[in-house]
Amino acid sequence: MNPVQDRPVEPTSATDPRQGRASGGQPATNAPDNVETWSGKDRGDENFPVGSLLISRTLRPHVHAFYSFARNADDIADSGTLPADDKIARLDTMEAVLLGRQSSGSASALRLRASLAATGVTARHATDLLIAFRRDATQQRYANWDELRDYCRYSAMPVGRHVLDLHGEDPATHAPSDALCTSLQVLNHLQDCATDLAMVDRCYLPLDLLARHRATPDDLRGPWETTGLRAVFDALLDRVDALNAHAAALPRRTHSWRLRLETAVILGLARRLADRLRRGDPLAARVRLTKGDTAASVLAALRHLR
Repeated sequence: MNPVQDRPVEPTSATDPRQGRASGGQPATNAPDNVETWSGKDRGDENFPVGSLLISRTLRPHVHAFYSFARNADDIADSGTLPADDKIARLDTMEAVLLGRQSSGSASALRLRASLAATGVTARHATDLLIAFRRDATQQRYANWDELRDYCRYSAMPVGRHVLDLHGEDPATHAPSDALCTSLQVLNHLQDCATDLAMVDRCYLPLDLLARHRATPDDLRGPWETTGLRAVFDALLDRVDALNAHAAALPRRTHSWRLRLETAVILGLARRLADRLRRGDPLAARVRLTKGDTAASVLAALRHLR
């Protein structure tokens, strides 16, 4: 259910021995035109569980294949050195490989293509992700909440829908899943707001909300939050709280008990991270979840087994 979340990273160099490897250390095709620039980040570096042991052993590799594809595409979009047209070309190659129009160039796309063929899940969720990553390559600012929500439609919602479809869940789960995935994405934007601006000059905080509180994107370059930024963070966290309230229906609507637990844990972690961001300053230090947050979320999720 976890949208790919992490701070922007530099691509590995052409001589780096990790070049040509998919996320999580998966061997990649030794094609000379491999477009992936794996950052070294994998699912263990994310805020929330990605294909954890709660997921059925038979489905876990397919969740990981989707994550690997998303991670590699995100690394391209978040590169601080690749020009925008190069990013777009690389993302286009990933899509061409995924859809079978090209036979090499992206190991993770090849792996996901095989996964989709085996499971019958649509490629639409993966190609929707690429829409968001192409947008990241060219768009640095978001005018308002509606524009940011539309970005999340492509960057976050497809992740949850792919996992739900993989489990054969009812479409009635899509709406609360969309809410949860959007919540996770906005939380990540708040965590990494200073880093996003510093590394790729990208600010996801809505410009109209910044203006309302007499703040600007440049305020994110400071060592700590301003009064205006704090008001913007809190306003966005109000949105997150509303999304999490909507997402509360997801575990109840989920047929698979394993996925029910996984979604309940993720929802609990989202609520806890929102609370930490209420009390913490993401400019002074990255606000993170703790092992205690994870343990408490797991325990709270157990009630969904009843």
